Amino acid sequence: MDQKLEVRTYKRDYPPAHFMFKIESFSLLSKAGMERYETGDFEVGGYKWSLAFYPNGNKDENADGHISLYLVIKETEKLPACWDVNASFKFFVFDHIRDKYLTIEGVDGSSKRFNAIKTEWGFSQLLSLKALKNASNGYRVGDSCMFGAEVFIAKSTFKFERLSMIKCSGNNVMTWKIKDFSKLNEIYYDSEGFDFEESKWTFKLFPKGNRCAKGKSLSLYFMLEETGKLLPSQKLFVQFKLRVRNQIQDSAHAEKTCSGWLTSGEDWGFVDFISLHDLENPVKGYIKSDCLTVEAEILHMSEL
Repeated sequence: MDQKLEVRTYKRDYPPAHFMFKIESFSLLSKAGMERYETGDFEVGGYKWSLAFYPNGNKDENADGHISLYLVIKETEKLPACWDVNASFKFFVFDHIRDKYLTIEGVDGSSKRFNAIKTEWGFSQLLSLKALKNASNGYRVGDSCMFGAEVFIAKSTFKFERLSMIKCSGNNVMTWKIKDFSKLNEIYYDSEGFDFEESKWTFKLFPKGNRCAKGKSLSLYFMLEETGKLLPSQKLFVQFKLRVRNQIQDSAHAEKTCSGWLTSGEDWGFVDFISLHDLENPVKGYIKSDCLTVEAEILHMSEL
């Protein structure tokens, strides 16, 4: 509860939109020792609410000589974990003489945040008992008075997104062995799918080069074939190393590193990965027994 909210007051003709309650025999409440009264529930914006009424002021908030009134969110156990509700509210006291409603609201009119820690907001000094008992104000007639509330929910369009990178190690190398390499006569070839991190990956290889590298270099690409982890509007950041293995010297592989944001069905790679002159030179060791071995090693990727 918050007794420090600054208030502004004014009168209006029409009643509260959401809730009113009437207190009869007001003077007997203090005599009966009633410190707090909580109304029944009412629903606004898909949430249940009640009002907590202190006829002689909330003593915990040093509100002697005043009426304290608070808006309380109810049935919070039915709300999702880490729930959060933003709402602005107005309180009302009925003026029986003028048939108007004294309206009390926060001076800034801003929303207040209701959550598991803060389930009540309101005013510890809503109205002085002196003002209530003053017959000329019209708030108490025949020892009865009426109070009300309006609640306005601020529907949030807030979206939370998390970016977390993981360093890949272990089972993060995909190997494609291409036999009878010299006999390949198609423009390009796709590998079978490789499973990694709940996604499927493939290679695309142009043995005689693609576009401007045609007849000059081998073109090699790595593709995120499909993944159930991405929404249509999402992308996956991947840093990977493409490699044509040297089958004579294990430390002399042809390697290039690439990184980017991928969507399903999108490939990244190099149009001029390795020159055909070096690739086909038997001394270089990239082709052995007419077999070419290419690899993709995923180094880092974003986690969804």
